[in-house]
Amino acid sequence: MKSLHEDRAQAVVAADKLKTFAQPQRLMVLSLLLASGEQNVAEIDQATGIGQPALSQQLAELRKAGMVSTRRQAKQVYYSLADDATRLCVRSIEAVFGSGSPLLDGGPMIGGPQLDISTGAAGFARVIPS
Repeated sequence: MKSLHEDRAQAVVAADKLKTFAQPQRLMVLSLLLASGEQNVAEIDQATGIGQPALSQQLAELRKAGMVSTRRQAKQVYYSLADDATRLCVRSIEAVFGSGSPLLDGGPMIGGPQLDISTGAAGFARVIPS
């Protein structure tokens, strides 16, 4: 696997994916699906308060980007995170930007609180062979 600085096409793909993450309502949906697992549209709406028209638009963008998968049961459509890469990205975003993040609250820095890797950003990482 090449580094992004060595592969412009892959850098474009990564930038496009990051643009999808960079919308607050989509990020809320992804965070909910990470925390709660599979949800239908009504459950997502209730948990996030996004509202039906905007939620439908954001779910369509997430489907188009390949970040969520769907399952239909009768008239209900259920959404879940599409893959491990999406789960890892959402966890990383929450580790860095989430409420009470040690990375934003002064640590880990010299003289600052130390990051407990068993529960912090490195606590969920795993190596994926290339």
